Amino acid sequence: MRETTLKEIASALGISITTVSKALKNYPDVSDKTKKAVIALAQELDYTPNSFAVNLRTKESKTIGLIIPEVVHHFFSGVVNGIIAEAEKNGYLVIILQSNESLELEKKQVALLINKRVDGIIMSLSNESNDDVHIKDILKKEIPFVQFDKISKLIPSSKVIINDQKAAMEAVQHLIDMGCRKIAHIRGLENPQNAIDRFLGYKKALEKNGIPFDSSLVYSCKAITFDQGVEFAKQILEEDKGIDGIFVITDLVAVGVLAHFNEKGIEVPNQIAVIGFSNWLVSQVITPKLSTVNQPSYDMGVAAFTLLLEEILSRKEGKSFKPKIIELETEVIVRESTLKKS
Repeated sequence: MRETTLKEIASALGISITTVSKALKNYPDVSDKTKKAVIALAQELDYTPNSFAVNLRTKESKTIGLIIPEVVHHFFSGVVNGIIAEAEKNGYLVIILQSNESLELEKKQVALLINKRVDGIIMSLSNESNDDVHIKDILKKEIPFVQFDKISKLIPSSKVIINDQKAAMEAVQHLIDMGCRKIAHIRGLENPQNAIDRFLGYKKALEKNGIPFDSSLVYSCKAITFDQGVEFAKQILEEDKGIDGIFVITDLVAVGVLAHFNEKGIEVPNQIAVIGFSNWLVSQVITPKLSTVNQPSYDMGVAAFTLLLEEILSRKEGKSFKPKIIELETEVIVRESTLKKS
């Protein structure tokens, strides 16, 4: 269906294109009579503004891009909700893309958003993201950019993070306070910064309490899945190393651990205590209920958009912008999976 143009409206009413444009934008130097005539005809002809042309004139698209590793994860869905809520308040639409933890797909999505002329990009890096050329392209083109959760410390952009080391230390300290002394860690992949920091936090908590680090008690996920939790739970039982506590990289994997322990009749937490990370909804409904670290996902989304908008407005006004880092607080949520019976 062919779209109605400003020229056609102007020709039908015998006025200039400029007057039609001003009337639709409610400029004060256009009479009320002309405004009513223009609006009535525009509605009759089902006229809609050419957003691409508007974007070229204003140099704004009023859209932002959001790239996340996965949509289904409870944490990321919370972040998305926070970003969308703040974007809508400020008149922005959000283009949401999922990298599926793939570097190649992430590169394509960055290029797509740049070509779409979005006003800014918010991003959590994929697990494979160890090549930052595509990220540097965002900065080179001076597109406002904010990283959250899985970040690169080498990229000079605004960031919204938690202190993963501190949060991990507190989680492991809780296991120690509950009487655990041989504590395993099911960690994430080698590359993401948050997985590295949680591993370091695990080691520091052991060191602080005089417990020797044993690399054989560290299990590395190939993927962050329920099935990985089941597999490592099987391995832990088969190896029978006397493990009495497990700190797991995230709740999804921890739920897999609990599921297998339940199937094999392992008493959690009396035989083995388990603590996860992120405070996923399922952590509250599985038996036993999973102790975890609460990661404020919605607040992270709100903070990420707020930082992005600040940079967008600064650049629009021709001001220099210095990247900022917002660090949100975490909290250990104690539930049944770590509360040992006396």
